[in-house]
Amino acid sequence: MKICPTCRKTYDDDGLNFCLEDGSVLTFAPVDAAPTVVMEHPRPTNPAPTGWTPQNPAPYSMQPKKKSSKTWVWVLAIFAILVLVCGGGFVGFFLYVASVANSNVTANKGTNNSTTTTKTNTNTFTKSTPSPSASVAGEAEEIDISGWVEDPTVWLETEFADGEFFMTSKQKGYYYVLVAKNDEFSGATGARVTVRNAEDKDASMGYGLVFDSETTPLTNGYAFLIDTKRKKYRVVRHESEQEKTVTAWTSSNLIKAGSEPNVLEARGSGEKIELYINGQLATTITNKQGPKSGVPGLYVGDGAKIGFRKLEVVK
Repeated sequence: MKICPTCRKTYDDDGLNFCLEDGSVLTFAPVDAAPTVVMEHPRPTNPAPTGWTPQNPAPYSMQPKKKSSKTWVWVLAIFAILVLVCGGGFVGFFLYVASVANSNVTANKGTNNSTTTTKTNTNTFTKSTPSPSASVAGEAEEIDISGWVEDPTVWLETEFADGEFFMTSKQKGYYYVLVAKNDEFSGATGARVTVRNAEDKDASMGYGLVFDSETTPLTNGYAFLIDTKRKKYRVVRHESEQEKTVTAWTSSNLIKAGSEPNVLEARGSGEKIELYINGQLATTITNKQGPKSGVPGLYVGDGAKIGFRKLEVVK
């Protein structure tokens, strides 16, 4: 019989040289030594990082959810074999590598799916003459998005220059949403914005107009998005921090390519909403499950620098 000098666990297999608990070198136990009783301890858990990160006035970052994988089962199996072969020295090395990997995942997700402070911003607006694409009577109210500029972070950068608000997401595979915080805009029957891909950069998730949204982003609302590189548009709905496809990517010659500006507009309320690109009808969606009214906002993704002008509502 052999015994571990550290944890005092005994083993009947005299051919075993290392303790399976802590990797210490085993010694032969005295003949009269009583067997050591080892209590089972519950295995610690390490929940995966969660969260989306709000910025001012109310930016939220999300990454599409991935399907669950059983890779961890194989990892645990390989780890157990290596522990048996290499002993305790490998345990320390593995734990170090695991801790570094966990830190990298947290940084890459940017507390995607944690909590940061959301600052309150009171959006203002100025009255402007309705554009030719307006389909309803009444004055257009332009929201002053210059007040949405914040100090740069590792996830989002904003600036306002020459009457244009620039919004840049810094992580591939993530999108950011900013919406108006003033409920006064929620009674609008239309919303529109002028948007352009300032650097003509790839952005497979798209960018564009958020409409009929709650003042807390990603809880309930729509987004009308374009990709000028591919000349395509799509429509999504946000619900409880999830992004659901309403209209899949669709090619359209109404979209101006490159860094040319495009005007996106949502008209109507209730169960029928018409979506326009540069004053021309692109598609119509049936709104049976989504919100019937809300505030407008902006959407960017995939690290592209997007410029916005004249975010408006029409009552």
